[in-house]
Amino acid sequence: MRVELHLPESRSLKSKRAVVKPILEGTRRRFQVAAAEVDHQDQWQRTSLGMAVVASTVSHAEEVLDEVERFVWSHPDVEVLSVERSWLEREDV
Repeated sequence: MRVELHLPESRSLKSKRAVVKPILEGTRRRFQVAAAEVDHQDQWQRTSLGMAVVASTVSHAEEVLDEVERFVWSHPDVEVLSVERSWLEREDV
């Protein structure tokens, strides 16, 4: 999942990190997903976060990503610009 965020109150890279870090650490800790800032690292008020989950079923992966998305939306200091999901599925041999 890729989440594009606008951080309207951010005035420096340091203040941006203060907003982004709790989101990334929270998603890793609470939902056991891989999470990282994947774009716009040099911009103060914009970021793109990537989250990945591995699950035995598509429905479980969707449930986890739904919860992660709600968690991101719950942060009042960010504006969610877009959310994209893409899937890689293993084909049985």
